[in-house]
Amino acid sequence: MNFNSLKKNLKKDFSPKRHFKLAILGDTATQFLSTAIAGYAVEEEIKIEIYEAPYNQIELQFKNPSSDLHAFNPDYILIFEAESKLRDDFYKTAPLERNSFSETKIEIIKDYANAAKEIGATLLYLNFCEINDGVYGNYAAQYPNSFLFQCRQLNLELGKLASTITGFYIIDLLNLQNTYGINFIKDKQLLIQADMYFTLDFLPIVAKNIIDVIKVRLGDLKKCLILDLDNTTWGGIIGDDGINNIQIGGLGIGKAYSKLQYWAKELKNRGIILCVASKNTEHIALEPFQSHQEMILKEDDISVFMANWDNKATNIQKIQEILNIGFDSMVFIDDNPFEREMVKQNLPKVTVPDLPENPVDYLDYINSLNLFEAANITQLDTKRTEQYKEEAKRVKAKTYFDDEETFLESLNMACHAELINSFSLPRIAQLSLRSNQFNLRTVRFDEEILAKFNSNENHHVISFSLKDKYGDYGLIAALFLEKREQELFINNWIMSCRVLKRGMEKFTLNYLIDFAKTIQCNQIIGEYLPTPKNLLVQDHYKDLGFNDIGNGLWALAIDTYQTFKVQIQTII
Repeated sequence: MNFNSLKKNLKKDFSPKRHFKLAILGDTATQFLSTAIAGYAVEEEIKIEIYEAPYNQIELQFKNPSSDLHAFNPDYILIFEAESKLRDDFYKTAPLERNSFSETKIEIIKDYANAAKEIGATLLYLNFCEINDGVYGNYAAQYPNSFLFQCRQLNLELGKLASTITGFYIIDLLNLQNTYGINFIKDKQLLIQADMYFTLDFLPIVAKNIIDVIKVRLGDLKKCLILDLDNTTWGGIIGDDGINNIQIGGLGIGKAYSKLQYWAKELKNRGIILCVASKNTEHIALEPFQSHQEMILKEDDISVFMANWDNKATNIQKIQEILNIGFDSMVFIDDNPFEREMVKQNLPKVTVPDLPENPVDYLDYINSLNLFEAANITQLDTKRTEQYKEEAKRVKAKTYFDDEETFLESLNMACHAELINSFSLPRIAQLSLRSNQFNLRTVRFDEEILAKFNSNENHHVISFSLKDKYGDYGLIAALFLEKREQELFINNWIMSCRVLKRGMEKFTLNYLIDFAKTIQCNQIIGEYLPTPKNLLVQDHYKDLGFNDIGNGLWALAIDTYQTFKVQIQTII
């Protein structure tokens, strides 16, 4: 994708899946950057309404409540301050004050973050390219009064700042510099002539990274990595070469496969689900995971292991059924172009990278695609592999029962419901950002927005955690409620698809009815706002006995409610 293609995208007529408003502020000209972002958004079926602030007016736009920025009321604010302008400011700083240059700058950026909060926007900030100005040579790396030292310190402090402020995300321009080189990123001629920083070739790359962060904020993220085995996870063919002759470990080409495995293991530790889809005999394919001393990935790291002689598309479908996640949240890695093409043709929503021919290049290429962008990480993410292994056991156990009710009864399910607290707040926010299918209004709550919502005495947030004889699902559902006199409005109802067909919808409503009575409400109002991803719940309120009152709204009278029978016990 080049800049001209992105520019042509702006003329396309398309039906956007999502829409948001973005304000772009910079200390260099941002016209081309704005075009690239809007053009790349079209690739993702997103419509962006962009306000491009006048050149070099960042502070003025934030401080003036009558500015066009405030009037625009953006969902996102993108700030790009060029390293070249930062260097100019450094040179203008008195020599005795240069060792605190980064501290002064970080306080200004902190003001931007606070101002963005007041506007109600998420702040996206590009960090700085790091270029040695040559004044001190290599000594600059250890001399606090040098520009390079202060720039590096500023980038470090930026990361720390973003980690402490919700709704503040770094666009890692420095990482892109390390990947592509400063000469690919920075157009020295355009910078001199037109005060434009980025090269035309680099604009699509930085636009993609910006849209990637926004997509995750909109709930569009990858949750699962599916690995082929032979010549992908290790070198060679396990069925032909045997366990002692596959290439893995510290010698030769085996290093490339080991690096890929280390990377996959880190994804698993982060909370990404690892699965296997391989044309192999299962016990032979499992042998390296169980007994090869140089394998980094072990059997316990894999949530679903599909090794048989079915085609890969069929096995990926089986994995999807067990995990109950969208195909668009899955990434499949296979060295074989034929297998990749088969999956692309049959499961077009699955992301299938076209790997380079040389295994040495696998990992660098995959990383360049930035497939696993994250919005936040919680401690519960580390338990995800075990939770999905437990789900595979449930799916297998279900085949032994003739009817649904008997199966559900056998699970010995128990649920704990509670009002939001400091412990559950991060997990509820994460569930809000991740949930797409079971999300009645697709209203996103990050930690800051959620805390603000909950601070209103007429607002209530209830979370639900479920466990059964196979294990603990963790926090799997949340209700966001607004009391309007004697009416209780469901601002949103979200639930993990892992617990679909367990009776949790009915259990949750039973609990909600009891809660509504305690706060003197006589009616519950729900709303369904359709999106391409939440069609699963289009009949949710109808199926629960709500009455259609028009405009997507549904009403349920509390005094006539008949409690649903469920196979879930309440944990007090």
